[in-house]
Amino acid sequence: MRFDLVDLRLFLLVAERGSITHGAELAGLALASASARIKGMEERLGAPLLERRRRGVVPTAAGQALLHHARAVQNQIEAMAGDLAAYADGLRARVRLMANTAATSKLLPKILPTFLIAQPRIDINLDERPSHEIAEAVASGAADLGIAATWAGLSHLEQKPFFTDRLVVIAARNRPGLEGRTISLTEVLGESFVGLSTGHALQEHITRQAARLGGHLRIRIRVPGLDNVCRLVAQGAGIAIVPESAARRSVRSLRLTDDWATRQLNLCARRFDDLTPQAKLLAAALA
Repeated sequence: MRFDLVDLRLFLLVAERGSITHGAELAGLALASASARIKGMEERLGAPLLERRRRGVVPTAAGQALLHHARAVQNQIEAMAGDLAAYADGLRARVRLMANTAATSKLLPKILPTFLIAQPRIDINLDERPSHEIAEAVASGAADLGIAATWAGLSHLEQKPFFTDRLVVIAARNRPGLEGRTISLTEVLGESFVGLSTGHALQEHITRQAARLGGHLRIRIRVPGLDNVCRLVAQGAGIAIVPESAARRSVRSLRLTDDWATRQLNLCARRFDDLTPQAKLLAAALA
């Protein structure tokens, strides 16, 4: 069953006017062509769509069902045309940006407001994802730009340096133990943790690293957002692993010595030269 948009619009006009002749005129088709199209639709469906009467035509039960869907399709096309017209007139454009936790929580909030004020006709879809998903999305075209850690495998993408992100262990200032300025994940696997919400990109990354060491994190509570994590840690609810840029003065920080804890974040695209003019402006602001 294959109906094209011309078929659907024709059937909609015929059903609303109750006449194949009037419907054909409004659709800009010859009567013979319109009749042939409707007959072809009925043959492909295997059921009559119109009941022919002396004073015109009325939809059959199958025709009523098709009429419902034809109207929905027509409304969607009109909505799409309106949206695209705005872009064609140079009124608005949208850039799809994906970034990991460190970038979305602490870095982009300092950059994007200035960009949005300077570029009032550019909107941004910002989505927080793990670095490996960002790499896949940019490669497939699901995102225009990505900010991801280089460990995710970005070699097939063009890249520009964005930020060096370091993970740290944070603890309450009055908490005994955990002395010094550096520590490894192995040394804290037995501690109670404050974690980010289930499925959070950064938390999943840390959990995978613990599993590689043959251990797991004992998470006492999960909360949304790094600010909430730091607040609970400061009150003694447990320790946590967060980006260094997110650590608050109210907590004590120990830099993780594990190789994976120092991450180079890069801005990436399939090809920067192939970006839309609006995406190029955002890339320039980020780089």
